[in-house]
Amino acid sequence: MRLDSDVRYLKGVGEKRAALLYRLEIFTVGDLIRYYPRTYEDWSNPLAIDEAPLDTPCCVRGIVDHNPTAQLIRKGMTIYSTRVTDGRSVMRVTIFNSKYAAEKLAEGEEYLFFGKISGNNYYREMTSPEIRPVNAGQKIRPIYSQTASLTTNAIEKLVAGALAQAGSEIGETLPGYIIKEQGLMPLKEAIQNIHFPKDRLTLERARNRLIFEEFLLLQLGLARLKGREKSATPVVLKNDCTREFFSLLPFAPTGAQKRAVREAAEDMKSGLPMNRLLQGDVGSGKTAVAAALIYSAAKNGYQSALMAPTEILAQQHFKTLSALLEGTGISLALLTGSTKASEKKKIIAGLKEGEISLVIGTHAIIQDTVTFKALGFIVVDEQHRFGVRQRGALFEKGDNPHMLVMSATPIPRTLALIIYGDLDISVLDELPPGRIPVETYAITGDKRARAYGYVKKFLNEGRQGYVVCPLVEGSEETDAAAAQDYVQELAAGAFYGYRLGLLHGKMKPKEKEKVMLDFVTGQVQLLVSTTVIEVGVDVPNAVIMVIENAERFGLSQLHQLRGRVGRGSERSTCILISDAMGGETRRRLEIMTKTTDGFKIADEDLKLRGPGDFFGSRQHGLPDLRFAEMLTDTRLLTLTRDATQKILAEDYYLESPENFYLRKAVEELFTRGGRGGLN
Repeated sequence: MRLDSDVRYLKGVGEKRAALLYRLEIFTVGDLIRYYPRTYEDWSNPLAIDEAPLDTPCCVRGIVDHNPTAQLIRKGMTIYSTRVTDGRSVMRVTIFNSKYAAEKLAEGEEYLFFGKISGNNYYREMTSPEIRPVNAGQKIRPIYSQTASLTTNAIEKLVAGALAQAGSEIGETLPGYIIKEQGLMPLKEAIQNIHFPKDRLTLERARNRLIFEEFLLLQLGLARLKGREKSATPVVLKNDCTREFFSLLPFAPTGAQKRAVREAAEDMKSGLPMNRLLQGDVGSGKTAVAAALIYSAAKNGYQSALMAPTEILAQQHFKTLSALLEGTGISLALLTGSTKASEKKKIIAGLKEGEISLVIGTHAIIQDTVTFKALGFIVVDEQHRFGVRQRGALFEKGDNPHMLVMSATPIPRTLALIIYGDLDISVLDELPPGRIPVETYAITGDKRARAYGYVKKFLNEGRQGYVVCPLVEGSEETDAAAAQDYVQELAAGAFYGYRLGLLHGKMKPKEKEKVMLDFVTGQVQLLVSTTVIEVGVDVPNAVIMVIENAERFGLSQLHQLRGRVGRGSERSTCILISDAMGGETRRRLEIMTKTTDGFKIADEDLKLRGPGDFFGSRQHGLPDLRFAEMLTDTRLLTLTRDATQKILAEDYYLESPENFYLRKAVEELFTRGGRGGLN
């Protein structure tokens, strides 16, 4: 059987089960073979009952003391229980409502039990364990993500069948010299052992092989994207006017701002289109960098466009850039969904005729009716909020224009070089002088009333603040409902008589915009929000923030939330409330109280929390990695970076016969990841 055969033709599948597999995005036999376990049950090394850790999945071996006895708790609920012993200790086994499982156990017979043990040093119990006879084999079992009607056991059997019928078709992707140099397991053997490992050591070797391969393919592809021949651009800055712009400013730019502008200006003078990421912490001055380049583009006869994800953010950029470019002779316009038809018509005409040098807006600027006379420079703010098509639609409005994408999410630089491998990177790692760091305190819930009293002190002085809602373990709907209950509780209690606003993820975009506008204009004194507070929205009058259940947020997320205060010249405060002040939580929250440097915090997050806090499962638009974790497998990430450089130095286009399958695998990964291939 071929790997590209439809999975429904695999023995034991059929139409009904195929439909369930399709739901898991398993369409071919090859997809099934590459559907890796999410975790494992280790039955290979049973523990003694008294040595097994509490509340941790593990396997113990024991002899059944007596046939399970049944007890009817209520209609439809029967509990079966027995005791098992390993000759040294005793453990109670309880089975809920499964006569079939209970009848598996026979007095005097020995079994393996897998599950979590509760109790203490004197009394131990395992509830609803997986049970197997000892002679069924002690091995490491794969556990797969499943659907309601397709269990992990069923998937395990199907994978075993797929490997038996099509395993011989698995071809090697890596050249022999890499496998030898790195001491890697061959691909066919690695896939067999990632599903059905002989032991822990073999599993680790299989895992290393597959992670190494994914990282290598990713980095080869990104390096090729970054280094591929760019078609020349007619947009060339003959006169670099950025110094002239800086001389007009009422403040001195930081060294980091000057460096970022110099790097971008060199790109824009090169004759090739710039594709650069400007990464800077909250308040590091990204907009001033963009303004210097917009000024230089305008003085060279080119128009610029800045696209922001929300109307309120677009309005904020318009206000900031209007002030920065005042008196320079550069004409600006704001174009959003709320722009009146008559005004929109004037702006569209002005852009077409070249009378407007800079347009700032939302998705409205990528409408078909908007055309430019000479679009030379594009700025995309909070670039991860836009899809590839939206950025592409704006790019198409110019003739190979330069592009600067801005992000306020600090990422450790070494990681950024890999993640944004097809972009050049400028980092703003200095804050403008005079900026006052946000004071941050971590407290327990018993001091909440004091914290609220402190918030009211600022509100009474005419200031504004935020309360970030406690997160609920559940869906957005659950969070939204909890947020509504919470704001009502605050309005009727601690903040009775104050003007409260509510913001949560289930609100429509227009509703969110309205609440944020009310907050910006001061109609709302205290904004109660889930984590959807708009990134980048500048409310200088907001000087206090309380974050409930702070332990449930990643450090990077806490830092982003904290960045909503301290936007003005007033001293600002962030209060983190958590009752889970155990070892790791205490360490994490202490980091927040000791530093406001987003890059240091990102490094700590990298060590403490793993990938979720940075990128989520889709890793910021990268091809979808099936096995590797960008932030936890950093040793292999570094190894593959070195291997990538060596391979490309010797065979940049992967044209040699030994690299044929490597090139094929790279192209497949990038086509699957939505980057449209490498050619």
